[in-house]
Formats: sequence, C-alpha cells, structure tokens
Amino acid sequence: MAENRTFTMIKPDAVESGHIGAILEQISASGFKIVAMKLTQMTQHDAETFYAVHKERPFFGELVEFMTRGPIVAAILEKENAVEDFRTLIGATNPTDAADGTIRKKYAKNVGENAVHGSDSNENAKIEGDFHFAGREQF
Repeated sequence: MAENRTFTMIKPDAVESGHIGAILEQISASGFKIVAMKLTQMTQHDAETFYAVHKERPFFGELVEFMTRGPIVAAILEKENAVEDFRTLIGATNPTDAADGTIRKKYAKNVGENAVHGSDSNENAKIEGDFHFAGREQF
C-alpha cells in the first residue's frame, strides 16, 4: 500500500490564512483519501530533524523558523500513483511557476511560504508519514 500513499503538510502560511478547508476540499476532489490527519505544531527539533536533508543549505534556518511559527496540518493521503499525482496537484515550488488551478498557484505567497509540502518519492512518503504519525494513527 505504501506506493499508493503520500505525505503532505499544510504549512503555517496557509493555516494562518485560513485555507485548510479549501486545500482539503481540493485534495479530496482530486480523488485522494485521507488515511491520517492532525493539526499540530512542529518544535524546532522536529523541524530540524524533518528537514535535515537541507541542513547545509543557506535557507535551512529560515525554513526551520517558518515551519515552527504556527500550526500545520499533517496528513497521509492514499490514491493510485499518489506521490506523482499529488505533486502535480500542488504545483511547482515557486507559485509563479505553478500551473493554474494548482494548490500553490492558488494559496502560496512565495517560494518560501508555498502553502503545502508533498513527498517527492514513495520512500520519503513512508518516512515522512511515519515521522508524524504512529502506526495506530494510520488507517
């Protein structure tokens, strides 16, 4: 089932702007089933661990600060071809490059505050989902 699952976070900017419902509706309307979801807030340690792959990048500090500034909605989604289909649905990282109708085109403020996270591989989807959810929280 892992190849049919992906992980997403509605990031602090989109939560602050009141877009949770609209984003979840677009996800649902695109055929994704939510199999785990919660409103939570990442600690500094959580964000540093989750984004450790970017530790040496110049934007790491800003990324950690951004992701800890307010609540997020973490979710595991299920659908055939989940990772690829979800990345298409959310659009390019930079919302100015995102296709019309994508989540980032509609709700992202800029490349740094880009509304949502989507796993980039089946392997990372499993790792990221397990980071945020215990096995008993995944259905």
